[in-house]
Amino acid sequence: MDLKKLMVITAACSMAISISACGSNNNTGGNAAATNAPAESATATDNAGAGSDNAPAAGEIVPEEGASLVIWESKEERQFAEEISKQFTAKYNVPVKIEEVAPPDQVGKLTQDGPSGLAADVIVIPHDNLGKAASASLLLPNDIFAEQTKAENTEASIVGSSYDGELYGYPRAAETYALFYNKSLVKEAPKSFDDVIAFSKTFTDKAKNRYGIMWEVGNMYFNYPFIATTGGYLFGKDGTDKDDIGLNNEGAIKGLTEFAKLKEVLPIKSGDINPDIKRSLFNSGDVAMDITGPWELAGYKEALGDKLGIAPVPTIDGKTAITFSGIKIFTVNAYTQYPNAAKLYAHFASGKDSQLTLNKLIGSVPTNNEALKDPQITGDPFVSAFAEQAKNSQPMPSIPEMGNVWSPVNAALPAIWDNNADPKAAMDKAVEQIKDLNNGASAQ
Repeated sequence: MDLKKLMVITAACSMAISISACGSNNNTGGNAAATNAPAESATATDNAGAGSDNAPAAGEIVPEEGASLVIWESKEERQFAEEISKQFTAKYNVPVKIEEVAPPDQVGKLTQDGPSGLAADVIVIPHDNLGKAASASLLLPNDIFAEQTKAENTEASIVGSSYDGELYGYPRAAETYALFYNKSLVKEAPKSFDDVIAFSKTFTDKAKNRYGIMWEVGNMYFNYPFIATTGGYLFGKDGTDKDDIGLNNEGAIKGLTEFAKLKEVLPIKSGDINPDIKRSLFNSGDVAMDITGPWELAGYKEALGDKLGIAPVPTIDGKTAITFSGIKIFTVNAYTQYPNAAKLYAHFASGKDSQLTLNKLIGSVPTNNEALKDPQITGDPFVSAFAEQAKNSQPMPSIPEMGNVWSPVNAALPAIWDNNADPKAAMDKAVEQIKDLNNGASAQ
């Protein structure tokens, strides 16, 4: 079985089963006490691997004396970081400072700030960013807790937490996106984007800032269904061939032509749609449907209550929509001054109880096998809806060249949406830019 199939099937099955306490830290950009040398070389014993005679067992590892940690966390999930950090500090007497950095930006910031000792000790990244960071030696392997991590989490999450045969991540959530809808406005979830257009023509009123549907039309992550559903792809077989790019093939252009048609019922610029605007309009009933991920679940449930519904992303050109899926993981900065404390935090914050706390506070889908069987998860119809979408999702490629894709495609999509650019011409340009970056130009 090839890797892609394995990841998809495992992710779907795993979910379908169920279906600051801040210590004082005067620096402002990370743990300034860190040296400029990767901690791996400075603490070879700690990183020698779980099977090494010299490596401490998982139960023996203790924080370094005087350790303090800086954690990067998203604004949306800060509430979780605050709760878990409070628990971690109470257990290990290690103060934790939280800094808000969006997960997609964390590897780039680590690349810049890690060697200078200004980066966080523990960062949160989508798994597609792992290859770039690991190949640049910016991360410490998950060595001490490797066997426990592998035993406790879904196989898909372990694959997503690994690069080139080495486990780096501490998986904490599985993610894809689906269609949230307001049942008081949309009686039945639309089956196709043609249905979305038909409904939205009756609801959208730009003068009143009211729209039938909204999603981040300039972001490739949320628009991958318009590329993959009709035959486009990224990086060939299993997402590992940097020279095989199918973003501008016939299938991709067919889907992006359907994408462009939707502007009729969402007549605003791509730059005028961001998560805060979208969230506010959906909560107030001025957006009837929103394509987004489980990180919005807790807030949407609170705002809409029984009126909230979740369904798979509508079909495109008669075909079942294929979404991106990803694993969100903790990783440890190779330049941390406190590798033991940092590894303990990543392990603690990704365990069963922590994943259930993340689900309770944010609405995430666990990767921990026991958490997936917990009644808190099995009794949640919304998690089941994401499981249904996950059956038709593709894991994002994790090769380092994945970092070269976002900027070119995230420029092409607004060109199509805002300026009526020809989809083929826009994507041809994006693919050429990606190839240039893959072949030597600086990565984004």
